[in-house]
Amino acid sequence: MGTESQIISKEIYNKIDQKKFIPVVCERQENGKPYLPVFLGARIWIDFSSAEQANENWELLVRALYGKPIYQKPALGKTPSYLTADENRLALPTIGKLESLKSALVNDRPTLSLCREDFLSAAFSFADSSRVREQPNPNTFEEKVLGDLRSLLPLRDQLIDWLMLEASLHVNPKFETVLASFLEQFLALKYKPPEINGWNNDWFDAHAIFLYELFLYVIAILLRTGRFDLVHESLTTHFLLPDSETHQNRDFVMFDEFFANSNILIKRNNRLNLRRVSPLADLVKERATRPDIPFRDVMQSELIIMLMSLLSEGTKWYPHTMIYSSRRATRFPIFLRGAQHKHYKLIQTIVGGMSAEELRTKVRAGCERHGVKQWLDHLAFESDFSIWNAMNMDALDTIK
Repeated sequence: MGTESQIISKEIYNKIDQKKFIPVVCERQENGKPYLPVFLGARIWIDFSSAEQANENWELLVRALYGKPIYQKPALGKTPSYLTADENRLALPTIGKLESLKSALVNDRPTLSLCREDFLSAAFSFADSSRVREQPNPNTFEEKVLGDLRSLLPLRDQLIDWLMLEASLHVNPKFETVLASFLEQFLALKYKPPEINGWNNDWFDAHAIFLYELFLYVIAILLRTGRFDLVHESLTTHFLLPDSETHQNRDFVMFDEFFANSNILIKRNNRLNLRRVSPLADLVKERATRPDIPFRDVMQSELIIMLMSLLSEGTKWYPHTMIYSSRRATRFPIFLRGAQHKHYKLIQTIVGGMSAEELRTKVRAGCERHGVKQWLDHLAFESDFSIWNAMNMDALDTIK
């Protein structure tokens, strides 16, 4: 360290670019003062002297490295940006916890379970903090819903990053249980918080949309990482409802509980005369900005969920995102490749071992039971579009 100190101290004393060095304090003296060389004593430093400080300050370090500080110095003579910035903007408290979890996953550390629990607990708390707990102002509630969705978007991406990594590593044989527990925990966000008595279901529109979107990405991730067994499990398991839902006289629900409609988005669509067939589909498409999971993957995910709903008499799922599909423009890889016997086996894993002929029979019955044709007609889908064709039903398992 002596040689490095000599080089750094000379550059600092010569006042060369002061952004070149970022002091990170990993230890403090008994009196609480940081251990720093004399030549760094007057510089701003980042505190990593404890696990808690490291978690809290990860974002500061990452932003410093990439030259993207939280607070930008405003141009002279202009109103400081922090006075006009979105008041709902919050620095996620999960960023350091996610990095710790990623490290534990990659290195298969014994602290993995603790790191995952720490991250998911912080993620849930952050999402929960924006749940409505008192009568909202009807004049500003629409903007609150949209603002909450904006603030939840970075959290959605963090959860996707974790799921993508853990699903692809296969280091945890109990990931099936972890995934089910995660989905069950976060499902509680779409209901009333336990401490309130009076409420309206519209109060939780933002979180219901967030969960619907998140579930689409969960299935998309499992498809992309080849975890077809977990797709089956996620779409056949039962999730325990939170205690706040005991008034419904039901204890367990299935995957279709993640489905969402939004009265707030519908009202906005009507108020502004936007004439959108599905404002919720528009929102999901607009937010599909990840290069690793393009919107087509999200649509394919929803089509798989729709397939499983057609096979189950107790569930319903009408896919919002299919409004962006047409027979000519959109072909979904898992169904397209499913024409080959070896690739149909992947679909077979998802649907519980059915042969292609059995699947066709059950899907026909499911389409009748769910009134799929009437639903498509009501939404004015293109005349050449059908769920049957989108799933490539006639061709499944027909070639070697």
